[in-house]
Amino acid sequence: MSKKEILDWINTNEGIFTDIAKNIWENPQLAYDEDYASQLQIDTLEKENFHIQPNIGGIPTAFVAEYGNGSPIIGILGEFDALPGLSQTVSPTREEIVADGPGHGCGHHLLGTAGVEAVIALKEYMKKENIKGTVRYYGCPAEEVLSGKTYMAREGVFDDLDCCLTWHPGTSNFTVNQSMQAMVSIEFEFTGITAHAAAAPHAGRSALDAVELMNVGTNYMREHVLDGSRIHYVITNGGLAPNVVPDQAKVWYYLRAATKEQVNDMLKRVKKIADGAVLMTETEVKSTILAFAYETLPNETLNDIMYENMMQSEISFTKEEETFATQLLKSINPEIVKMSKKQLHDQTDDLLPTHMANNKQLLGSSVGGSTDVGDVSWITPTGMVMTTCAPVGVQAHTWQATSSYGSSIGYKGMHLAAKTMALTLYDLFSNEELVAKAKEEFKQSTTGKPYIAGIPDDVNPPVKKKVDPVFASMK
Repeated sequence: MSKKEILDWINTNEGIFTDIAKNIWENPQLAYDEDYASQLQIDTLEKENFHIQPNIGGIPTAFVAEYGNGSPIIGILGEFDALPGLSQTVSPTREEIVADGPGHGCGHHLLGTAGVEAVIALKEYMKKENIKGTVRYYGCPAEEVLSGKTYMAREGVFDDLDCCLTWHPGTSNFTVNQSMQAMVSIEFEFTGITAHAAAAPHAGRSALDAVELMNVGTNYMREHVLDGSRIHYVITNGGLAPNVVPDQAKVWYYLRAATKEQVNDMLKRVKKIADGAVLMTETEVKSTILAFAYETLPNETLNDIMYENMMQSEISFTKEEETFATQLLKSINPEIVKMSKKQLHDQTDDLLPTHMANNKQLLGSSVGGSTDVGDVSWITPTGMVMTTCAPVGVQAHTWQATSSYGSSIGYKGMHLAAKTMALTLYDLFSNEELVAKAKEEFKQSTTGKPYIAGIPDDVNPPVKKKVDPVFASMK
């Protein structure tokens, strides 16, 4: 079975996977609650004789699907969680399906489905050619809250991989040679003493005062962090009524930086600021780490192979799709569209670029945003591409992204990603020297830097209750 036959198989069967992705898009669910998508993918893979290992790390929607036996063991990462408040029809104007409902504004219905498509296509090759080795698909929940893969990594399910591949929907076709930032998600809960705010304010100790003083201190810290670092926070509990001194208050922080070590340094300083707020207000504080993702570690060897395989396929758009893209961009500030083009060094002026770029000039640089793919990339060599699933100027985590990712534009980008990953799997199973080269590069990059899960062992996945939409926020 040749690469052409793999591409022909995907072309023949792409309708099946378009329907799977469309079903997930129509049934969006938030982090740790992705029952529909997880079960649909499990059912699809079981029918193709993949062995399913469910409930990874105590997460009902996390699973591993495996076909074959022996080495090499190569994985594909898939995701399927949606975002709150991004319900949207496939329309160039704002039209919610469910008021304030969730939607796939990050394209994870495409991301996971392309992985399923790729491993099944590769399975056909392994079966026909009697190829030894093991291919795995990882059903990874809760990427939007940057913790699903960390819990899975803590369980050790990535430890025996020889290498791994993944992708993400975007506005151009390229290999991801830039690193995404490390990030910690942490909640600080202050406890004080309640009192009547008018009759006996002296008797109270305000937890909200502590939160606000902590935020002031952290804002002064912004001047004294490394370039590119980010600090975001929201007050998730500020009290119940103005005339009651709040005895409970919470603030939720994201801290980002180029490396996990830099994030750790910021975290130590922010905790000291919280302790200072406690001293000033005579309150108490406890903190809980909700997520702690590593920066991504690109693997140039794998990315080069993925680039060459992306070149084996074509993606083009119809006049109707070009018209849809033009109309969709009318809902976005033209300056934002213009800036989006400038931010991509290899970008053209096309609304829907189809060129390929491997971005070698960006190798080693860091970009904003984070992903728990970073954890996996510090355990095993990991390659990643992005494909055109939306017009240039559309930002992820917006209703415009939900609309485009649910359109034929998104599905075309998904199939390109599936083909790229399937052909790369073919190369890795056919040439052990490629796997060895990727592993050697990984070894050189990680020597003396063992992976240690950032989420403490005593913190469990939040799966016993429905996830509050505020928790499933934009990453």
